[in-house]
Amino acid sequence: MGDDTFWTLSAVEAVKALKAGEVSPRDAVEAAIARIEAVDGAVNALPIHCFERALDQAERLDRTDPEAFGPRGLAGLPIAVKDYNDVGGVRTTYGSPIFAGNVPARSDATVAQLERRGALPIAKSNVPEWAGGHTFNPVNGITGNPWDLSRSAGGSSGGSAAALASGQVALATGNDLGGSLRTPAGLNGVVGMRPSPGVVPRGQRLQAFDTLWVEGPMARTVRDVALMLDAGAGFSPEDPLSFDPPAETFQAALDRPAGPIRIGFSPDLGIVPVAADVRDVAGKAVAALTSAGYDVTDDTPDFTGVLSAFQTLRGVLLGTMMGDLLAQHRDAIHEDIIGNVERGYQVTPDSLFAAERSRWHLAQRMSAFFETHDMLICPSASIAAFPGDWRYVTEIDGQPCETYIDWFAITFAITMTACPVIALPCGVTPDGLPVGLQLVGRPRGEADLLRNAAAIEDALNLPTKTPINPRGTRAAMPD
Repeated sequence: MGDDTFWTLSAVEAVKALKAGEVSPRDAVEAAIARIEAVDGAVNALPIHCFERALDQAERLDRTDPEAFGPRGLAGLPIAVKDYNDVGGVRTTYGSPIFAGNVPARSDATVAQLERRGALPIAKSNVPEWAGGHTFNPVNGITGNPWDLSRSAGGSSGGSAAALASGQVALATGNDLGGSLRTPAGLNGVVGMRPSPGVVPRGQRLQAFDTLWVEGPMARTVRDVALMLDAGAGFSPEDPLSFDPPAETFQAALDRPAGPIRIGFSPDLGIVPVAADVRDVAGKAVAALTSAGYDVTDDTPDFTGVLSAFQTLRGVLLGTMMGDLLAQHRDAIHEDIIGNVERGYQVTPDSLFAAERSRWHLAQRMSAFFETHDMLICPSASIAAFPGDWRYVTEIDGQPCETYIDWFAITFAITMTACPVIALPCGVTPDGLPVGLQLVGRPRGEADLLRNAAAIEDALNLPTKTPINPRGTRAAMPD
């Protein structure tokens, strides 16, 4: 198995080969380096490399280590780490010129957990500056979508998604506040999972008691996502909301048959614009599920008021996290981020009370929905990958977007449920651009959601799958 074939393996296949000794961790790292060097010049998904660190870690792995080589272990598999996460001794910029030379002394809780389980960070994946749905920044440039490099890879986990789609790694970290993991998964034709809060531990850079921002796995198949969730889930004293994983691995849960599934489907949650081509692809995928025997209804919880509530709570979070930084470095922060941080300072007690009541009532409506349904499904973005030289989407089929995050409102509405969500590819537009679905499961229902998602993945049986070789030419940086 040489460098020219290893990149085509799924993560499950690669880890199986590593545990069997058919491939050494060093072989795996060298194969990943070869693929990155062959294609990332065109994509710019992984601008910060830590090749020597990964090779050194590969040499020091102990095959008798039950963490790294046990049921939850990754046994020396190279991974990409999003540039919002600290990797010890590796430049970590957060996409900001303020931190262009920042080298943290140690890995954060998310990365440290994966490293204990045998993951080898090989590169940092590109991100937007601090936050956003389009991956470009003044430090590392713009990331192209491998399906059409002139298009956006989405964000903020766009570098991770593009690296997966182009076969540079089989697993990558993502994090998700308003859709930062799910949107790029959908736009790049890969799989991403937003777990329930606390499943994957978070580092100390994040507000300890926030439940909007979560860390989660990204891969090319549901089974690969389950593998990475096993490796990343667990308690860390750095994260007071984190907890120990269940006794049964998520991979083992996939081996149990999925029972009858009743699905509620909405193309727009009743509150957001969705482009006609996305509606068409998503609708055909759901029709295929109906033909396969799934019970699909048009029942949907009421999401009225949820979008403004999210904007309020996101503003409070960004103000809490970045208020001091804005005071010190205002001139070095993009105007879009400044506006979002300042929004937090404009929140009144009444608007905060209203936002929390909206989230509270939505949780009750979701609970009632899951009394009669197993899953809620909707698109993972309102639009397919847009031109990369746009800063953001300004309208959807003629309907204006008021802010730079409005175009992915369909994901941040789901954030407010606190339910686990999987973004799963469901087809391509006539232009050949991927479309994804959000599969929403019961709170703390990660195992059931993974099992049902794997069954749906099999039922859809998409003819075109990743990894692919990049196509086209990357766009210039947006103005």
